[in-house]
Amino acid sequence: MPPLAPTVKLNNGRDIPALGLGTWQATPGEVREAVKHAIDAGYRHIDTAAVYRNESEVGEALQEKFKEGAVKREEVFVTSKLWNTCHRPELVVPTCKKTLADLKLDYVDLYLVHWPFAYKEGDEFYPAENGIAITTDIDYLDTWKQMEECVNLGLAKSIGVSNFNSKQLSRLLEAATIKPVINQIECHPYLNQKKLIEFCKQRDIVVTAYSPLANPSITMPAGGLPLLQNPKLKLLAAKYKKTVAQVVLRYVFQLGTVPIPKSFTKKRIEENIHIFDFELSNDDVTDISKLNKNYRVFPHAQAKHSKYYPFHDEF
Repeated sequence: MPPLAPTVKLNNGRDIPALGLGTWQATPGEVREAVKHAIDAGYRHIDTAAVYRNESEVGEALQEKFKEGAVKREEVFVTSKLWNTCHRPELVVPTCKKTLADLKLDYVDLYLVHWPFAYKEGDEFYPAENGIAITTDIDYLDTWKQMEECVNLGLAKSIGVSNFNSKQLSRLLEAATIKPVINQIECHPYLNQKKLIEFCKQRDIVVTAYSPLANPSITMPAGGLPLLQNPKLKLLAAKYKKTVAQVVLRYVFQLGTVPIPKSFTKKRIEENIHIFDFELSNDDVTDISKLNKNYRVFPHAQAKHSKYYPFHDEF
C-alpha cells in the first residue's frame, strides 16, 4: 500500500489529509481516471465543486474504488462547494443535496462557500452582461446560516469558505454559530499569502491552497516565467533530488497550508503526493518566499464591482 499523507486537525476535531487532488478544468473522462489513480497512489482527499461540472464523475470513480475494496467511504475526505448562483438561503440545503446526489454520497466531509459574492440565480453558472458578472447583494452571513443547517442535517461534516479575505472572515466569525474550519485560497510562490495564512492560523482556521503550482497552463503577465520554469526552483529541485513541482508543493505545505494540486496525468499524480519524505531548509523557504509577486492567477475580476469582492483589501 502506498504511503498516505499525514493529517491536519480541524477546529471541530476532525482530520483533513495534508494534501489533496484538485479536479478543476478537466475534460469529460479525465476526472474519473484521475480520482482512481489518486486513490491508488495514496490520496485520501478529493476536492471538487458544483461549478466544475464533474461531481458525477468524481462520484463514479469513488464508488468504483469503494466496490473494489480499495478504500472505505470513511477513509476518503471529500470537499465540494456552493456556487455563487445559489447563495439565497433557501437554495443552500437543496443545492448541497444535489451535490450529494451527483457524488453518490450520503455526506461530504467539507462544504465550502466558493466565493463571498453572489451571482444572479438561474441555470447559467456565469451570468454576465458585456463581460461583467451579474451579481446580487445577498449577504454571505445569511448564506452561512444555511451552511450551518447542512451540518445540522448531516449533509456535511464540516463547513468552511473559499476566497474570503481577513475582514470577511472576521465578520463571519462574529456571526457564526458553527465556526468555519477552512479558508481555501490561491497560494503559490508567486502569491504566498503569508499574512492571510497567519491571520487564519491565529483563529484556528486551516488554509487549503488551490493552484499551488500557479496553473502552469496560464500565460504569465509581462513575459514572466511560469512558476515551474523558474531557475531558482530548478536549482532547488536538483539540490533535493525532487521535481520542481514537488519542491513547490513542499514549500506551500511548509507555509502551513494543505495543497490541492490538480493533475490528470498518472505520473504527476503519483509524484505530487511524495512531498512528505523531505523538508526544505529555513533558508530555502526564505529564498522561495522572495519570489512572491502578489500575482493572482484567478482574480475573478468580472465580479470586482460587487461589495463582497474579496481582493480590494490587502489580505
